[in-house]
Amino acid sequence: MVGSAIARRLLADGASHQLLRSRSELDLTDQAAVEAFFAAEKPEYVFLPAAKVGGIHANNAYPAEFLRDNLAIQTNVIHSAWKRGAAKLCFLGSSCIYPKLAPQPLREEYLLTGPLEPTNEW
Repeated sequence: MVGSAIARRLLADGASHQLLRSRSELDLTDQAAVEAFFAAEKPEYVFLPAAKVGGIHANNAYPAEFLRDNLAIQTNVIHSAWKRGAAKLCFLGSSCIYPKLAPQPLREEYLLTGPLEPTNEW
């Protein structure tokens, strides 16, 4: 959802050359595949909204799998972007990382200031 919105906005703003890949085209948990993509394409700007996501049940049932896959995604993309000289990288985090009772609207300084939503503690 977020990735599609970013792509649409960039296109509307004139960024017509986008290196978009679906999950089936590029597995971001696969370090070799990510490195090969960055080596071949050498993107100047990288937007990283990708993540393994699930609902309340999935978060509670598979916490280690979500952590493993999301750490692999971010590590592979961030390292490959750095290694291949990307000028800028925008890495998005989930609003679920803020405390359950954080004041609204959310602000960055609220991060880790209280207990998290129990279904997102992992």
